[in-house]
Amino acid sequence: MSAIKRVAFLSLHTSPMEQPGSGDAGGMNVYIRGLAAALAESGVEVDIFTRATSAGQPAVERPDPGVCVYNVTAGPPHRLPKEELPDLLHSMVTEIQRIRTRQAHLRYDVIHSHYWLSGMAGLELSRLWDVPLVHTMHTMAKVKNLVQQSGEEPEPRRRLEGEQRIVDGATRLIANTGVEAAELVSHYDAAFDQIDVAPPGVDLSVFTPAFRSWSRARHGITPGTFHLLFAGRIQRLKGPHILVRAAALLRRRRPDIDLKLTILGALSGARDFDLDAIVSAEGMGDAVTHHPPVGAPQLASWYRSADVVVMPSYSESFGLVALEAQACGTPVVATRVGGLSSAVNDGRTGLLVDGHGAADWADALESLHDHPASRRNMGTAAAIHTANSGWQRTAAITLDSYHAAAVQRLSRLAVLAG
Repeated sequence: MSAIKRVAFLSLHTSPMEQPGSGDAGGMNVYIRGLAAALAESGVEVDIFTRATSAGQPAVERPDPGVCVYNVTAGPPHRLPKEELPDLLHSMVTEIQRIRTRQAHLRYDVIHSHYWLSGMAGLELSRLWDVPLVHTMHTMAKVKNLVQQSGEEPEPRRRLEGEQRIVDGATRLIANTGVEAAELVSHYDAAFDQIDVAPPGVDLSVFTPAFRSWSRARHGITPGTFHLLFAGRIQRLKGPHILVRAAALLRRRRPDIDLKLTILGALSGARDFDLDAIVSAEGMGDAVTHHPPVGAPQLASWYRSADVVVMPSYSESFGLVALEAQACGTPVVATRVGGLSSAVNDGRTGLLVDGHGAADWADALESLHDHPASRRNMGTAAAIHTANSGWQRTAAITLDSYHAAAVQRLSRLAVLAG
């Protein structure tokens, strides 16, 4: 069988060039950028197709050697709510086809789609190009609906039906964790032998445990301060309000603790989620500092400045923030959901909390404050835990999945040839 030489990534609802932590940009954006770069390092050329969101965007960008990003023109030249993007799928497929006809190379060996919108386009392009489709869900509508909060709209039927079509039609599926693989089987009736598990990676050249004291001083964190950090999109699903309420409860319970809470991120999704109002109502205005999303080197510095990184998410497909923080030697307190259950080694590299009761979160944070030696040991164990979690590992497993998809296609063609 010939080697996989060229792959088309589809990331139509969000670009890997966007700053994670705002809008629809998050861990998936980091995932796509990191995986593409690692695949290119191994000799696989990666073309990423995404929707252009401004008139001034270049048609083509080259963020890393061997990686090319095509900004596909479809619909108005500005950002749109992702709920409106399904109506543009036909336009996006047509434009990708037009771009494809102008390329010098002969073909792609595999299409790898990310998120359900891209998967729908991937099904069509897979048929048109006669190449296998590998799909990564990242999040699933049925799983999100299970943790839906009061007042929130459920995921639309169009997405539910689309995800089922993708599971039924893709050559292979890549899950980020064993939990996600099990969810594909239980919720979408996926065949277990159709799924490959490729844990996400982390850029170990950026996220390192060095210079912790320097990072604290740089961000104005005094030696006696108990510094908590939240990094991510500001939305109910990520649970920053849970952290604010837990920190407020802890401060009322333990006024002797010099507590500081830093939030890195921007509002995403529903505009009725007012975190500032929650901070004010809890009397935490003097202890909470909110900064916009930052790039990877600055984010690593913030991780190192923290005593604990906190992830009170209601749902996480893999929890990339947890991996990055641990690579910086910082323990993580996270909800026992989804990929966080795999990313955090409970009791060794951090703590997992069941549910979202403020008292339970306050208890977990208080225990880490009161045992600084255990906290430091967790940080050391966290850095060791992630030492073999570079994107190169993810790329190697993903490449195996591509090969398996190519073999399945050849087997199908042989059967049809009879």
